[in-house]
Amino acid sequence: MASLAALESGKRRTAFFASLGALAMLGLGFAAVPLYDLFCRVTGYGGTTQRASAAEAEAVAVGAARISVRFDANTDSSLPWKFEPAQVTQEMAIGSRKMAFYTAENLSDKPITGVASFNVSPDMAGLYFKKVHCFCFNQQTLKPGEKVEMPVQYYVDPAILKDPEASRIKQITLSYTFHPAADQSAAGKVAANGLDPVRATR
Repeated sequence: MASLAALESGKRRTAFFASLGALAMLGLGFAAVPLYDLFCRVTGYGGTTQRASAAEAEAVAVGAARISVRFDANTDSSLPWKFEPAQVTQEMAIGSRKMAFYTAENLSDKPITGVASFNVSPDMAGLYFKKVHCFCFNQQTLKPGEKVEMPVQYYVDPAILKDPEASRIKQITLSYTFHPAADQSAAGKVAANGLDPVRATR
């Protein structure tokens, strides 16, 4: 009887530790996404761009070295929007702030909220590409037929010139892809308010 009780006790301990391990793995799974996002932002891994305040941008010294930035736009096949850059490239002095524009148009007959994912290439440039203001920081809700202009203000950190590999880069490509937002509550509010469709005039 004693050995049977010990066996049952051992089974319970094993089950307890197995459950504890499963919960720990679940917790790590939830933590992995924000930790990975933080890692990408700190290191520029995968072409993840950086954020900078207006004050930080003001303090950057502008030199004579120049670089080209190319703009790319993509739209998820499930999002009925037309999304494109207003300019193909911009030439700039490294360290200077530039403003670029994208346009987005809702081609559907209902309000839709979209969110943009983004990166730069070559990947190593992500550590030095600093956004001061960007439409990608927030979700965007467009009414039916609505067409809007979306700005992004940025600069390239002069520290890129001290990186033996990144200093060879002559052009950086800034790429955005718009997807339907998982949360469509903002679009739902627009529809619920009975707003008339906005027809873009062109």
